[in-house]
Parts: sequence; structure tokens; C-alpha cells
Amino acid sequence: MSSTPKPTSSENIIAQKFDRCLADLIVKSGVGFSAGVIASVILFRRRAWPVALGTGFGAGMAYADCDRSFNPARIPGTRIIPHTEVKKDEGSS
Repeated sequence: MSSTPKPTSSENIIAQKFDRCLADLIVKSGVGFSAGVIASVILFRRRAWPVALGTGFGAGMAYADCDRSFNPARIPGTRIIPHTEVKKDEGSS
């Protein structure tokens, strides 16, 4: 048995990212739902809008994290280096 890891295919990488995004959506929407229920019962005399607002905030946070996962260029301060620039830097060393 070799100790070198096998290269993962791009399909597996996308599937792992999608699985993480789905799990993140479930967790964050659940936390938002729970916070909405608690706020509804304690503060707002059992209205429905805090539950919907909390669930929406959780889903929105999960969407933003998933968007950053699939498109890292949207992270502030990230610089995408073109392939030609990388080759120039390697050749000068």
C-alpha cells in the first residue's frame, strides 16, 4: 500500500462542497428557526414573522458561505493570479 494520496477528481470536489453547503444550510436555518421561535414566544406574543425572519437570516448566511466556497473571487482581498503570471514567476527563480 502506498502512502501517497490519490488525486481527487473535480466531480468529487464539487460534491464535497455541495454536501458542506447543504449541511450548512440545514444547521444555520435550524438555528435561525430556533432563535425565531424563542423570540416569538418571549418578545413578540407568538407572532409568525420572527420565525420566518430568523429562518431567512440563517438561509441567507448559508447561501453567502456557499457562494464564497464555490466562487473564491468574491472574498474581499482575494487576488486571482492568472496562469501566465505564475509561469513567469517560476521561470525567474
